[in-house]
Amino acid sequence: MNGLFKDRLYEQLARAGQALANGHRLELLDLLCQGERGVEELAQEARLTLQNASQHLQVLHRAHLVERRRAGIQVRYRVAGTEVAEVWVSLRHLAADRIPEVSLVMAEDFRQPDPLEPVDQPELERRLAVGDVVVIDVRPSLEYLAGHIAGAISIPVDELEDRLGELPNDREIVAYCRGPYCLFSGDAVVLMRRAGIAARRLREGFPEWSIAGRAVAVGAG
Repeated sequence: MNGLFKDRLYEQLARAGQALANGHRLELLDLLCQGERGVEELAQEARLTLQNASQHLQVLHRAHLVERRRAGIQVRYRVAGTEVAEVWVSLRHLAADRIPEVSLVMAEDFRQPDPLEPVDQPELERRLAVGDVVVIDVRPSLEYLAGHIAGAISIPVDELEDRLGELPNDREIVAYCRGPYCLFSGDAVVLMRRAGIAARRLREGFPEWSIAGRAVAVGAG
């Protein structure tokens, strides 16, 4: 009886692992860690067909990793709690630490334009408290509205060049985006430095900041 109990238990626990065992589903989960989205938005962002994105989301939903709701004729998805985001971040860290190919892919394919040491969370939190830094969120505005670092200004990376005049020249600018594999903040730093603006990027992204229990805000800043 004890063996049967454990077989049934581990079979249920395996559902979460099976749901995560797909690169497309991990990307969808990463996007949902930034905020609620509709199926169409997710499909476009992840470069999937609408049918394929919907099938992957159904797998995540059956494993209770995401929740969904209807908004008119649209179905919208969100992560099913902070612990789901924590699992994704932990899985990413584990893979980076234990799988050499992750570092190889990063070295070969990931643009790393920042020669300076990125800003870590404790440093940014301290500097925000004393007011000697300006933080910009370079993710799409939809993600900023869903949640952002408290005090951050929303300047999506594709708008940054036209809005450089809004940035002060007496403080360093720190840009952040979705996480360590997101290109937006690195591209933003390059653009700002070319314009003569002192800028660095946050080492990680908004989900990690939120999971760490640091100050966040929602809606327009």
